[in-house]
Parts: sequence; C-alpha cells; structure tokens
Amino acid sequence: MRSSPATQRPLSDWLAQHPPVAALLGANLVLPEQVDAALVPSLDLLLHLRVDTETLAAMLAYELHRPVDKLPASLHALVEGQREAERVWKLYAEKGQGVAPEGLRRLLLAIIRDLRVIFILLARQLVRLRNAAGLPEHEQRALAQLTADIHAPLANRLGIWQLKWELEDLSFRFLNPEAYRRIAKALDERRGDREDFIERVKRELTATLRKEGIEAEVAGRPKHIYSIWRKMSRKHVDLDGLYDIRAVRLMVKDVATCYAALGFVHALWPPVPGEFDDYIARPKGNNYRSLHTAVIGPEGKTLEIQIRTPEMHEHAELGVAAHWRYKEGGGGDAAFERKIAGLRNMLEAKADTESDAALLAGLQTEVVEDRVYLLTPQGKVIDLPKGATVLDFAYHIHTDVGHRCRGAKLNGRLVPLDHPPVSGETVEIITGKVSEPKRDWLIASRGFLTSPRAREKVRTWFKKLDHDRNVVAGRELLDKELKRLAFHDVDLSSLPARFNLKTMDDLLVAIGIGEVTPGHIARALQDIVQPKVEKPELSADPVRLRPRDKDAIIIEGVGNLLTTMARCCQPVPGDPIIGWLTKGRGVSVHRQGCKSFNNLVARDPGRVIHVDWGGRSGEYEVDVLVRGYDRKGLLKDVSAAIAAADAHVLAASTRLDRDHGIAEMFFAVRVSDYGQLSSLLHKVAALPNVIEAKRNTSARR
Repeated sequence: MRSSPATQRPLSDWLAQHPPVAALLGANLVLPEQVDAALVPSLDLLLHLRVDTETLAAMLAYELHRPVDKLPASLHALVEGQREAERVWKLYAEKGQGVAPEGLRRLLLAIIRDLRVIFILLARQLVRLRNAAGLPEHEQRALAQLTADIHAPLANRLGIWQLKWELEDLSFRFLNPEAYRRIAKALDERRGDREDFIERVKRELTATLRKEGIEAEVAGRPKHIYSIWRKMSRKHVDLDGLYDIRAVRLMVKDVATCYAALGFVHALWPPVPGEFDDYIARPKGNNYRSLHTAVIGPEGKTLEIQIRTPEMHEHAELGVAAHWRYKEGGGGDAAFERKIAGLRNMLEAKADTESDAALLAGLQTEVVEDRVYLLTPQGKVIDLPKGATVLDFAYHIHTDVGHRCRGAKLNGRLVPLDHPPVSGETVEIITGKVSEPKRDWLIASRGFLTSPRAREKVRTWFKKLDHDRNVVAGRELLDKELKRLAFHDVDLSSLPARFNLKTMDDLLVAIGIGEVTPGHIARALQDIVQPKVEKPELSADPVRLRPRDKDAIIIEGVGNLLTTMARCCQPVPGDPIIGWLTKGRGVSVHRQGCKSFNNLVARDPGRVIHVDWGGRSGEYEVDVLVRGYDRKGLLKDVSAAIAAADAHVLAASTRLDRDHGIAEMFFAVRVSDYGQLSSLLHKVAALPNVIEAKRNTSARR
C-alpha cells in the first residue's frame, strides 16, 4: 500500500489505466505539470478500499479544480463535500485547542451529504502522514494532531482497521516521539524470539486443528505501537505485562467452526481468566466481529488468539468499505440510499466506544439528520434539534443572551429571529443592554421558539414581573383573542375554572406569562359558546362523532384504562398529546414534544400509545377576513400560511381599495376547532404587510 515519491506513477499513466474515471471527468481535461505528491498514492489507497468510480473521479476533480458545471451531476455532492471539509480544517486551524474535536466531527458529518467523501478524506490524510517525515516539526505535529482528533476516530467508527492503526501509529510517532521510539526499540530487540515463538505456536495449532478435522489459516498478527502504549497506560503495566504482545489469528470457514476451534484451543492451552471476549455474539459498535481469547501458551508465555471467518476478517480490515457497493451512472437507487442511511447510523456513538470518547457523543438516540450543527463566532459547535430558530440558539448559549436578543446575523447577514439556520452556518446574536423578551415568543404559531426549554425560560422571566403588569398584559392578549375570534358578548365567568384557576385575575396572569396560550383560550371559548348557539356560525359538518366529556382521554383501541397527567409537562385540554404505557399506573399522558417523553421513547418505542381528548370532534366551516397593505405576492403568502395551519380553503375572494392601497381578502375555510382557527389567524397576522386577520361574522363576500 505504500509508495515513495520517487516511484510514484505520473497522473497521466494512472488515468490511462482507469479510463472510466477519465471519462467521468469529461473531455478536454488538461493535466497540470505539477500535482500534489499525495494524489496518486491516495487514489491507489482508495482503490484498495474498493470505492466506486465516482468517488475516484470526485477526488481528482477537486484536486484538479475541475469546474462543477463540467462534471456529471452524480459528482456534485462528492466535490462539494470536500469543499465543506476544508471549512472544518480551516476552523480547526484557526481555533486550535479552543474547539472540541467531537463537535467538529459532528459538524463534518452534518455538512457532508454524501458520506463517500469520508473515504477520500481518510485516504488523503494517511498519505500526507506517510510523507510527513521531511516536514518541519511544527507542521508534523499540526498534521498529527488533526489526524488524532478527527481522522483516526472516524476510521475507528467506520471499522477500517488498516487505516485506523496506521493513522494512529503515525500521528503518535509525531506527537510523542520519545514513547514511540522506546516501544519500537523494545519490540525490535525481542523480534527474533517473538517470531520463533509465533512459528512454534502456528505449527502446534495447525496440527491440532487438522487432527480434529478443522481447516484453518493460521497467521501471526502484527502489534501496533499506539495500541500497545494505550494499553500500557490504561493498565499501568510494562511491555511484559501485556497478554497480546504475542498474537496469532485463526481463519475458519464459518461461525460454528469458530466456536469449535475455540474449544480445541482451550483444550490445548489453559485460558487466562477474564481475557475472553465474544464479539461474534456481541459485535462492537462498528460491527467488528471476532472471538478473542488469551491463553498460557508454550514455555508458559501468554498468547492472544483471534478466531474469525474470512468475511469477518474482510470487514475487520476494510470496515464499511468491505461491503460498500456504489451505484454506477445516474438514476435513483433505493438500496443505495438505504446503505447511506445505514452508514450514518453506524457513525452514531455506541456504548462500547473506547478511547475515542464517543465519536458522536450525545446523539445515541438521534441520527445526524435530526440535528442542526451551528457555529458561534468563536468557533464552538452548538447542536440543536432540526428546525430550531436563531432565537433558540440564543437561549441555548445562555438565558440572559436570549432575554437580551434583539437580532441575529447568519454568516454576517441579518436574519429575523424566527429564521431556522442550517448546519455549518455561523450565528452571531445581537443583544441589547436590557433583558426584554417578547410575549409573542411564547405563541407557538408565531414560530419564534421551537424548544420547550427556551419557552420555559421566557415564561419564568415573565413570572418574575409584578402581578399587576401580568394582569394587564393578560387582559390585552385575551381581548385580542376575543376580537380575532369575533366573540363580543361572551360570558367569561366560567373560563378560569376550565384551567383549574380560581379567579379571572389568576387566568389573566397565566395568559400573561404564557402558561395559557391563545389556542387554549380558543378551545375553551368553543366549549362555552357552542351550546348557546342554535344555528352556529361555524356550521357543523354532517358527519360528526358522538359527543364525549371534554376532559376525557380517549385511548386508541382500548377502553376503561387508567390515565394520569404527566407532571413533567402537565397537559391541559386542547394540547396535542401522546400516551406512554407505564408498568402498573396505566397510561401516562404527555404533551407532544415533551423532552421527558422523548427520552422514554428512545429507550422503549414499543410503549407509545395514541390518545386524544374527549369532547366534540368534527370539522367546521368559518369565514376569515384578512386586511393588509397591498404588495406583490400577498395573496400567495396568506394562502400558504392557511395551508401551513392544516386548514382547507373552500372559497376565496379579494377586494382592493386603490385609494389607500388596502387589500381585503375573504376566505371560507374548514377547521377542526377554534384552536386550529386561532393558530391559523396568528400565522396570517404575523405575515409582512398584514394589518389584521380575524374571524368574519358578516355575510360572506
């Protein structure tokens, strides 16, 4: 696998030997006189990893600065992935030890959309390390540190042992040259005796297994200096205290023969207690499979023996690359996409991760695609749930940063607070001097905050305000909601009791601090007004379900089952809810999106059960009036907001007051209840140029 610069083939010769790669790069390809000395050896290494033609072509296209528009579409993501990786290397170089390596690994995996790029990065880095002997010492150390922080852990997670061991050994050589030389010298001094011992072991093992009718390939196993040093450090022993300095590997035809061979090995030499590992029954996180045992061999010397099949060995050497088969040419391939997804799952942190300290720590239950990885101006990687806004980002940094947030910049560009950034973007929060969160931030339909934790921080801030200010704020919000829903003469005396509150002031405080939302109010008002309306303006759909008690919990497919309200999120009637089947306490009912519920699901998804509030169900028709300053695309934006609220538009008409530039839009929509109507009106009212959005009680235009 190694090649020295003096014996490297010219790139033109390499391309001549691989015409499919040259074909993908397109016609009129002009090769530069000088290319990176690592290029051809890197291509050879990729061939050894069995990558496809597209991956080879993409590496060449990137190194030769081939314009993307001159490349097939199948190469675009591969070339772009290499460019994105350069962003990570640049960030690492700028921030050095100030940025956590695991954060950069997460970022790297998040921004690279085609994970074949990882093979390119590993191959290129290994060849550079092989050629690093002639570099200045500070460049050697920088290259080695980057390898130890990023590349070697990636190779470990992918299970590509050939690359992993060499990446680790070479980086260790430059980072700790004294320890490297000491161990290398000790191994070299004992090489003759060790090789003689291994040959004797191989002869005895081969003869014993053949006598028992087992055909096995027996070979010595090389030991890697970094692995030896790590074990010496972990176990606090010297070289003589390690069991696996002397090691052999058996390869047999199938799994059953692995265990049969293990029995004969233990019959031949006594095993060392506590030194047996069954990675066939319990594979490692990167799907490594093998039997490991340590025995007291000839001359009373300890000996490690690994037993595996050829298939297991191939995976142990090449990892994911051993089973990777890429699509050739264009067109969608579902199997190919499943392999991509499988690889991403493999890159998640596993419980048995050893020295690389959990490659994707904190993501045991969520795949990379479910998170967004953002950068602070200082280079720190922040991961948030996908769909999080820049305001969520501010509250994640610090509660006070969120409270004082007045704006945000994304890669230097101003964006609104409800803007959802994507992985790899740098977010800078603009703060004021005074903590001044907005009550609108608590309204889910406005989209400022997606995190329950961030919303609770805002609620807590408002709770600390004096009672009178919260009452005034709550009254303003309630009046707005009554006006928006066209309730002018409604008896509100029973409203506090519906939220288990004693007085109207208590309810107004709860509204003011965001514990009771406009959606809750709307659904409660629906229960109040519907019995009093002989011919409701919200005309009922002819197909209706049987009325039920409004607070009852309906469990899908089950009757008469005990239910309890979860204390962690305390759902109230009208909230979207989900159930968790407990042991002995019936069904625990949570708000959808509850963090505690999500943690339960991650441990045991089979105990999730669908639940719903009792009460009336069905669909209703309602008229909506939207007024706003006329602009291009206003009707389109309003229609999109209505669709986003999951409402069905039955009819629409518009009227324009040209003298004042005011547009009036009339919609007949179908909604499930007043809560959905409230959410719809809030979404529309938040649009640019919209003056008001409300229920229309006049005749339909």
